[in-house]
Amino acid sequence: MEVLSRMIHDVMEYFGLTKEFRNSGYFETENYKQVFLDLKAAIKSGHIIALTGIVGSGKTVTIRRIKEELIKQNEILVSSNLTVEKHKVNLSTLINVLFSDLITDKNYKIPTKLEIRERQLRDLIKSRKKPVALFIDEAHELHNKTLVGLKRLVEVVQEANSILSIVLAGHPKLHIDLNKPSMEEIGARTTVIKLEGIRGAEKGYIDWLFDQCLKEGVKPEKVFTERAMNLMSEKFSTPMQINSYAWKSLVEGHLIGQKPVDIDIIKELIAHDFDGVEAKLSRFGYNMKALGDAIDAKPSEIKALFRGRLSDGRAQELQKEMLKIGIGGV
Repeated sequence: MEVLSRMIHDVMEYFGLTKEFRNSGYFETENYKQVFLDLKAAIKSGHIIALTGIVGSGKTVTIRRIKEELIKQNEILVSSNLTVEKHKVNLSTLINVLFSDLITDKNYKIPTKLEIRERQLRDLIKSRKKPVALFIDEAHELHNKTLVGLKRLVEVVQEANSILSIVLAGHPKLHIDLNKPSMEEIGARTTVIKLEGIRGAEKGYIDWLFDQCLKEGVKPEKVFTERAMNLMSEKFSTPMQINSYAWKSLVEGHLIGQKPVDIDIIKELIAHDFDGVEAKLSRFGYNMKALGDAIDAKPSEIKALFRGRLSDGRAQELQKEMLKIGIGGV
């Protein structure tokens, strides 16, 4: 740990950074502004909302920023699921979250009997006299039964002339799953908002990143060559990718004593399968098993398909199934 800490310090001193790229803050885009307006309008109308974006696009930090703004504006009551083990989250967990965030009496005990619990939650939301938004991150991990239960909970609250909205944040897999015929009961009632992240503004993000992280008087071209910066803006499409590879490049540059970092260092660091099918699927929230479950195929068949080792007939079948769920052309 001491060696790692010393390396971070030395790299920052060598290139003139005041902080690591991952601690740069929040880069606000026009897409974010539109997402906030759309989300706020949907919450006030009592919607189930799916906020989706690829891995690393900034969903978690965007959700945090949106919640902070909603709390500051004080027009909507915000409730958040903080459970770390997302795969264990169920409807009871989320109902307890709502009680925990909305009750004002510290001595209040959450009912254990289901009918009484739902009635008291409905009355509690009505008594607060404001729309309530329940935010659930990593929502692509939720079981279908939990989603159905949340839909019913929204309806129960609506019957009391109150508003409860559910904000599901997750990978594009969430949107794809909600589009399945078996999920029509939820999908047809869900408002989908797509988070584009920094798409189309990659160069602007890199300029902003240097402005946030470099010491006063240190120019970006003293840290990265123009060719290196151009490669990063062309190759990477999310803040996570840019932050990660830019930092790795600085570490490598420091080790070999090269400043500014040139394009060759970045090229060497980019994984050979960066643009591979498996990597792309992962950004959408799929692994081999999840994709196999989605298109009724064995993981071994999926691997064979991506490696061009599957029979033509079976390969066409699986490609058609992938198209049906919206991930064709990956």
